[in-house]
Amino acid sequence: MLKLVKKKYKEAILSVLKTIDSSIDESYFHIDTPPDREKGDLAVPLFKVAKASKKNPTEIADKIKVFLENSDNSKNLYFVSCVQVGGFLNIFLDKNKLICEQFKKTCKNDFKSDALKNEKIMIEFSCPNTNKPLHLGHMRNDSLGMSISNLLKEAGAEVYRVNLVNDRGIHICKSMLAYKLFGDNCTPESTGIKADRFVGDFYVKYNNYEKENEEEAKSQIAQMLLQWENEDKEIRELWQKMRTWALSGIQKTYDETGIVFDKTYYESEIYKKGKDEVLKGLEKNIFYRDKTGAIMVNIDDKPKVLLRSDGTSIYLTQDIGTAIKRHNDWPYTSCIYVVGNEQKDHFKTLFAVLEKLGFSWSKKLKHLSYGMVNLPNGRMKSREGTVVDADDLIESLSRQSLESMKDKIEDKDKRNEVSKKIALGALNYFLLSQSPEKDMIFNPEESLSFTGDTGPYIQYTGARISSLLKKSNKQEFNNVVFKTKREKIENDLIVQLCNFSYIIEKSALSYDPSILTGYLYGLCKIFSSFYHDLPILKAQGDIREERLAISYCVLCVLQKGFELLNIPFLDEM
Repeated sequence: MLKLVKKKYKEAILSVLKTIDSSIDESYFHIDTPPDREKGDLAVPLFKVAKASKKNPTEIADKIKVFLENSDNSKNLYFVSCVQVGGFLNIFLDKNKLICEQFKKTCKNDFKSDALKNEKIMIEFSCPNTNKPLHLGHMRNDSLGMSISNLLKEAGAEVYRVNLVNDRGIHICKSMLAYKLFGDNCTPESTGIKADRFVGDFYVKYNNYEKENEEEAKSQIAQMLLQWENEDKEIRELWQKMRTWALSGIQKTYDETGIVFDKTYYESEIYKKGKDEVLKGLEKNIFYRDKTGAIMVNIDDKPKVLLRSDGTSIYLTQDIGTAIKRHNDWPYTSCIYVVGNEQKDHFKTLFAVLEKLGFSWSKKLKHLSYGMVNLPNGRMKSREGTVVDADDLIESLSRQSLESMKDKIEDKDKRNEVSKKIALGALNYFLLSQSPEKDMIFNPEESLSFTGDTGPYIQYTGARISSLLKKSNKQEFNNVVFKTKREKIENDLIVQLCNFSYIIEKSALSYDPSILTGYLYGLCKIFSSFYHDLPILKAQGDIREERLAISYCVLCVLQKGFELLNIPFLDEM
């Protein structure tokens, strides 16, 4: 809501500045929020305007002040007063009117913007391999994909979530070969191991096998991939069996963590289209064969492989076919690939190849790269079995949070449910609390803390407000009229609430959920001071009603924030 207020002020102030110097436009000033809110709610820097117009900042401030004090439009601007502070004009707003308007929007759950109206955005994320379970790195990908797609929708876009399952290729054959050599016809059911974990164990076994039989192992894998692409019956049956195991286990993790897609693509169903497009490009002399017979392309004067010399495809080949099919399926205005930053060169090549092939929409493709997730003891490696499986991590976090719940919730089933939601909240919040491009070290103990910038802290704030409102016996807030004098902490809370829609929009346009997590943490800190410093339930008359209504506003904003971040809301902790 404050974004709209700032926009109105910018238009009003610009009209004044034009009378001082007609060459001045909106690029000459912006409207900030002062760090010390006792000095104003909005701050207009006048340095650049003063320099351009060769006028004293005081003279400029006086003109704006006279205009705002006498304008018929001031009521729509929530204007109360303004004062010059150095080179700034600080403006004070009517908090009662602001909270009235914000309250109406909150009660209607009206936080949407039209910043991305008419945009059709496809977002690809997760993209698991069917040779291992989801791990902590996938969790960051999934958290980013879900939250960014939620934010884009809230900012007005039509969003289409897609998953691309990597179910063919060299790495898939590694698990298959190990099972063929060491599986002895065992199954997830016979071993009691979750199906995707079962398949992943054979991926680790292959790595151990290759260490002692490198040349033979690599030759066997190359032969198996060739057999698969030639649709050898025995190899295809083994592949289908292990693929089914892996996919069933991965889906259970998706269900557990609230990850959903509008459509799932499988490389095994698409890779031939990529090969066909590469061969077409070869015929048109867009690509070329090197001396080994591999089909190549030069990107920035560097040769890149598109098809191996034996005719088998690589990830780039199938990504070409996938991109084309998906644009045909759902023509978009932009497409976002949520993939780790180690794949920057891959996507640069992919986008360049698609442009060379003549697809103009290739300019609408974006690689949203994100940093690695490491553990305090170092980097995870799937082939060595040192990754943290998503299921194991969530189970571990649930067990740890369960300990803190023993004395708070008597019912065992309820306690287990709350502990699982705390674990998911802790994990998602931690993974989203830093800008995507940054590497991060995941510390389970820190993520579960009930103090500081954590998921459990903001979940606890939501539960505390739910308990407060329950104790108040207040059922209806729609008729509250804000008219009492505000304390400073109440005004701080109102200003923070009025920034929510702007924060959603900013997070969406930046593809950065950490902007929203930082906002929610700030909101919770302000509410904590409000809760401790002022009586709420024990307040009297209108003051009690208004403070309860403000608390309700905070609760609604937290619930929407949790929804956007895919964090479970708890009304009891």
